[in-house]
Amino acid sequence: MGRDTHQGRWEEATSASGGAPLQRQALGDRTPSETEGLDLVGILSSVDETAYVWDLATDRLEWESNAFAILGVDDPSRIATGAAYQALIAPEHVQVRAKAMLARNSADGARGIPYRMHYRLYSGGVAGLDVEDHGRWWPDMEGRPARARGVIRVLTESYLREQRSIFRSEVDELTGQLNRARLTDAISAVLARSVQKRQPCGLLMIAVKNLAVINDTFGHAVGDEVLASVARRLKSKLRSGDVIGRYSSNKFGVVVRGCDPAALRILAEDFIKVVRDGIIRTETCQLSATVSIGGVVMPTQVASVPEALNMALRALEKAKSRQFDCYVPYEASTGAELERTRNKAIADSVITAIDDRRMRLVLQPLIGATSARPEIYEGLLRMERKDGALVSAGEFIPIAEQLGLARLVDRRTLELAIDLLKQHEWLKLSINVSGLTCSDREWLVALQRLTEGRADILHRLIVEITETAAIQDLDQSISFVDTLKELGCRVAIDDFGAGYTSFKHLKMLNVDMVKIDGAFVRNLTSDTTDQIFVKTMIELAQKFNLETVAEWVGDARSVDHLVAAGITYLQGYYFGMPIDAADIGEAA
Repeated sequence: MGRDTHQGRWEEATSASGGAPLQRQALGDRTPSETEGLDLVGILSSVDETAYVWDLATDRLEWESNAFAILGVDDPSRIATGAAYQALIAPEHVQVRAKAMLARNSADGARGIPYRMHYRLYSGGVAGLDVEDHGRWWPDMEGRPARARGVIRVLTESYLREQRSIFRSEVDELTGQLNRARLTDAISAVLARSVQKRQPCGLLMIAVKNLAVINDTFGHAVGDEVLASVARRLKSKLRSGDVIGRYSSNKFGVVVRGCDPAALRILAEDFIKVVRDGIIRTETCQLSATVSIGGVVMPTQVASVPEALNMALRALEKAKSRQFDCYVPYEASTGAELERTRNKAIADSVITAIDDRRMRLVLQPLIGATSARPEIYEGLLRMERKDGALVSAGEFIPIAEQLGLARLVDRRTLELAIDLLKQHEWLKLSINVSGLTCSDREWLVALQRLTEGRADILHRLIVEITETAAIQDLDQSISFVDTLKELGCRVAIDDFGAGYTSFKHLKMLNVDMVKIDGAFVRNLTSDTTDQIFVKTMIELAQKFNLETVAEWVGDARSVDHLVAAGITYLQGYYFGMPIDAADIGEAA
């Protein structure tokens, strides 16, 4: 058929069906003068597409003039009716097309009911064409399809590769839902729209509560089946416009549009019920799953995507801590918010201080009990603020350890310590490392690199690890200590007595020195229990040929008790405040 003749039929058919003509739909409200010279058929042909109008009452199909070329049809009668066209479809795909056309996923008869399907078409070649067919159909007075209009695209290999690439970048392969990156994009878009329209929206974080047990008992393949099934069940309860994605291994995120706290709770409880009440059939067995849910309302409670994720996950952790499946909404806590703000500020300060080289060492002497003079110095880390004030390690190290910054801090401490040992050949120096550094091979590599393997430096370095850190992963600690000893360093157990480590573990660690926790020294002169405990630890250490250090020594009477008990070194403010490392030359 000619293009002009067809266009008239197209506009007549689509107008009668309640839809807009193809050109008017594609070009919006442009006037004819604005679209003059536009080759619609040429545009469709360039992307291997053609369009049709289907009158289901008469079964007549009207096509764009490029249909024969696009579909590879040489006889117009082969696609003139719905029945003739259906005869070209691969037998295994005929039902796919019928089901897609009749699916009532919308009740909007004015705009039409959308459909989309993929099938194979045998119109001429032996191999056939893979096509995508999508459009809308309009019902008659009895609700049956009366007219349809749509577009057919030939799925070339390059197009399929492109779609697969897009799919992989958008969708989690296991569950078929959005991946984490696209879920985050969806949260951002819904939040922005919510702010613009001044309507609340919500974010639910959902964790499969018993997935770890399922993985351990039946294997990860069964666990994957459970995850996929839970994802399908959650999606079945979504409202129009809501979005679901996989956030992490066992967590899903659901972005809920136009939702106040009450509606968010109702939806969360629907999710809990739909997962809990059904049996999940896997290839191995039948299982049941439960979920824990945390939620936050945006932008009422949070104003950004990172905040939304953080607060929803915090609420989820509270839900997970309960024995049963439940929903916990986020509730702001002034104290908790202040603590988080403070912790974040400390973390930022630590990173900035390391980058700006504002970490410094101050030195506290270990006084020989026999010589009564400094024999070893402990390097205590200080963070220098931008105004020059010094912050003690106790104010930032605990937060640094919690946030995984301890390795960075320990490496900077090592650099400062080795630099001091190179400057002062007489100096013996001890430094503290965190439990994380005991498993950090890069720290040991840095030690060898900075010292250049020089025995005269390594022999003057003592590395202190806390008792509690040492016993958390005893095998790893043993390996760390052995490596240090092989290099020539000495090793001390810090805060000994605080964790009640057995001397059997102490022997396995093969350390050189124990530092008795200051809590047992502080009240030594007035507490007979502490006196007995300290004396016992010193005697046991001597049996293992270990040197001993008493921390927090604060007065002369304590010194007398400790010396009488056989202590090797004394450390504390009684012997003066720590001095800046830059002044150590004067102290020598």
